[in-house]
Amino acid sequence: MKEGARLPSQQVLEEKISEVEEITKLLKQYRVVGIANLQKVRAPQLQEFKRKLAADAYMRVIKNTIMKRAIENCGEKPELEKLEKYLTGPNVFLFTNANPFKLALLLEKGKVRTTAKAGDIASFDVIVPAGNTGQPPGPIISQLNAVGLPTRIEAGSVWITKDTLVARKGDVISERLASVLSKLGIKPVEAGLIMKVVYDEGLIIEGEQLKIDLDEMRRQIENAHGEAFKLSLGVAYPTRENIQALIRIAHQEAYALSLGAAVPTKETIKDLIRKAYAEMLSLSMRIPNLEGKTKQD
Repeated sequence: MKEGARLPSQQVLEEKISEVEEITKLLKQYRVVGIANLQKVRAPQLQEFKRKLAADAYMRVIKNTIMKRAIENCGEKPELEKLEKYLTGPNVFLFTNANPFKLALLLEKGKVRTTAKAGDIASFDVIVPAGNTGQPPGPIISQLNAVGLPTRIEAGSVWITKDTLVARKGDVISERLASVLSKLGIKPVEAGLIMKVVYDEGLIIEGEQLKIDLDEMRRQIENAHGEAFKLSLGVAYPTRENIQALIRIAHQEAYALSLGAAVPTKETIKDLIRKAYAEMLSLSMRIPNLEGKTKQD
């Protein structure tokens, strides 16, 4: 062996040490570290996720052993060692300074549709539309019929005669159906990264805690705003949002009080005159009855 030549094992060790140092720098550089499950995510899909998240997070596949050693090098980051319990199975790591809940939403929105394999779960109701399959007559007819698709032959091509539901959301897709859907170009499975845990400056947030129903959250905020608005009106607490309504209410109450007390103002004088006139008419209609009753007595 030539002098200065390195053994393969020595080279591998040096590469691992270099990677640990690189990951250590990432852990110190970013405030938030996320661990997502990489199971069933294919290489093309992972590249698509990286592209979509490039502006918000740095994504990298790292061996769990390498990450564990890098974590041990970051003793100054509080509670970081708690991530070690999540270093199981294939993972992808995300480094960011963004809000962790935003990161989880980005992963949810980043899901992509993909062709199914036997045993995959349908992500939604799978409906094969009526129309030309583009396939010539042959074995394809029996394959389509076997999964419940009605067919006919027209102009040298196999057609599906009506829209047909072949799988419901949550159904396990068989090998036969997966093959047919692939030939028809239908992608019934959504693939995505599932966040296992996020570290945010000492705070550990597990995947279930990161799930947010935006529609429900929006509804709750709208209800809370409505209740707060009503309360502020009830106690006459002025804010930028309710001041106009409070002024209208105060004006209406002052107007009603001035009418009841017969206080003439520029705003009330017409209504006071109409009120006095109406009371005069009512009284004049009662006078003949009163006179007749007096004579009888």
